[in-house]
Amino acid sequence: MLGTAAGGGLPQWNCGCAGCTTARRTHAARSQDCLAVSADGAAWYLVNASPDLRGQLLAAPELAPAPGTRDTPLRGVLLTSGELDHTLGLLTLREAAGLTVHATLPVRFALHSAFPVGPLLAPYTKAGWQTLTPGETVELAGGLRAQPLALGGKRPRYAADLPGEGWEGRPDWVCGFRFTAAGDRASAVYAPGLAAWTPELDDAVTGADVVILDGTFATDDELAGDTGGTRTSRGMGHLAVRDSLPHLAARPGPRYLYTHLNNTNPLAHPGSPGTGALARELAAAGAAVAEDGTLIEL
Repeated sequence: MLGTAAGGGLPQWNCGCAGCTTARRTHAARSQDCLAVSADGAAWYLVNASPDLRGQLLAAPELAPAPGTRDTPLRGVLLTSGELDHTLGLLTLREAAGLTVHATLPVRFALHSAFPVGPLLAPYTKAGWQTLTPGETVELAGGLRAQPLALGGKRPRYAADLPGEGWEGRPDWVCGFRFTAAGDRASAVYAPGLAAWTPELDDAVTGADVVILDGTFATDDELAGDTGGTRTSRGMGHLAVRDSLPHLAARPGPRYLYTHLNNTNPLAHPGSPGTGALARELAAAGAAVAEDGTLIEL
């Protein structure tokens, strides 16, 4: 778990809310959502490339180059969305000798037009772009398999006016993944941008060892209560923690973790007011909050 915060991180650089103020005082920082996954411990893939990527890579010894080389175990990136907090880090990887980027069709199009990461990387490194199709498993190096899951149609703001037709309402603007090691010896689900609990997610969770879910907001009205606005968690494309917990209780077995925590989410601040009851609900459902730097071995 390289990063567990939503866009902006914790504390957010321009935010003086109670959560960010506490995080500055206690040095309880979280970097922006990013995961590294491997089936053999030798070939690694990033899931998302956050703006905090350089620091995240330096903090992970498993991803360091061998002494005297400029080669790392990093083989590619799989994107769950085209949001800036999931893609800006791709530019940090421009020094790579080569890189494969996996993204759904609308995200690929957005990253070659409205936010032209593809053309920007081309003069620096050989980046191969592969299209992800929900439901179709991708075979990766080291015996890792990734099955994309369509999670929602929320597209980045910069992609609101993409040229051409057919981009509006596509359910694969946001995706999750079920990762499986060769021989089905271990599996994990990663869904940091979950708009609703779908039958596809139900199928993916079945038999998984660990499930990492969208923890952006604790409750649907959290942001409105904190800022005085009208935006809800669902309206922003995120199923609130409290609304996903009943699904966990009905599906025991996996280890459940929440990631992508917004700076307003009290769960991002252990011991802060408002965490007690919700923390007990998480514990009752067999769930916990993910932390930066957590290494999960299955």
